[in-house]
Amino acid sequence: MKWLEVHIDTNHTGLEPVETMLSALGIDGVVIDDETEFEDFLENNRQYWDYVDEDLRREMEGRSRITFYLEAGDEGFAKLGEVRIALEELKKSRDDCGTLLMTLDDLEDADWENNWKQYYKPMEIGDRLLVVPEWLREDPKVRAGLAAGRVALVLDPGLTFGTGSHATTRLCLTALEKTIRGGERVLDLGCGSGILSIAALKLGAASAAAVDIDDKCRDVAYENAALNGIGQDTYTVRIGDVLGDEALRAELGGWQMVVANIVADVIIGLSPLVRPMLAPGGLFLCSGIIDDRAQEVADRLRENGWEILEMRSAEGWFSYLCR
Repeated sequence: MKWLEVHIDTNHTGLEPVETMLSALGIDGVVIDDETEFEDFLENNRQYWDYVDEDLRREMEGRSRITFYLEAGDEGFAKLGEVRIALEELKKSRDDCGTLLMTLDDLEDADWENNWKQYYKPMEIGDRLLVVPEWLREDPKVRAGLAAGRVALVLDPGLTFGTGSHATTRLCLTALEKTIRGGERVLDLGCGSGILSIAALKLGAASAAAVDIDDKCRDVAYENAALNGIGQDTYTVRIGDVLGDEALRAELGGWQMVVANIVADVIIGLSPLVRPMLAPGGLFLCSGIIDDRAQEVADRLRENGWEILEMRSAEGWFSYLCR
């Protein structure tokens, strides 16, 4: 079945009148992108990143958008005509709703359900790991990699962030495969999809735990663990803020390695807090550090008693392996 993906560009003020107009035409299943919500999100979550894509910021500036879908048949095109007429009437009665520009794209069912999958391929990382999208388990490249002795790390990239494609994740995975010898207990702070803690288990760690502030990550990490044959007997996921929750930190002790692929400010905040979580001689692997913050983070780590054993960098990002 073919579909029409219809966009109406407006501004924050125009969202309500446009949504009301569509509802009067029987179109209630809409997706709203609000420029003010985007700006609020940026303002209230600055601690979780070191940069924002300026192309995305420019794209959202001054524009809100309503998106909806119609079947690409006679009925859908008739409804589209009704929308055009109603939109022209709205333009005549309101001059404060932005451009009210309507655009559309043709889609096949397969387009919105599966086309995103084409961007994910099996990916070799370091000497041992092979990140495998779960629908490509039988791909010839995967079979060849396994035959050559690589360890498959199976993920569902559609579940959440953390697929191995970003440089910071690759830096951590490379460090893990060089460092995990077998039998370690590994703690993953800011786990996202669980990729790092799951990789540690696949590489031979005896057990792992993961923590994130987003409660959606619990189900996602457990699902990715299950794809790799890992159960909750060796893998646990907890939700909480390690920076602000002293009681949670007190429960997290005795790990041979703590990994944190987050952002510079959070790593700086963690640097005086991680050591009590480690067993004697344990390692702290941190990443997500953009190049213009790398020296600052290194200085703060050393100020808090860490020795940087290894530094890795790729595509303007840095990771540090510390003891």
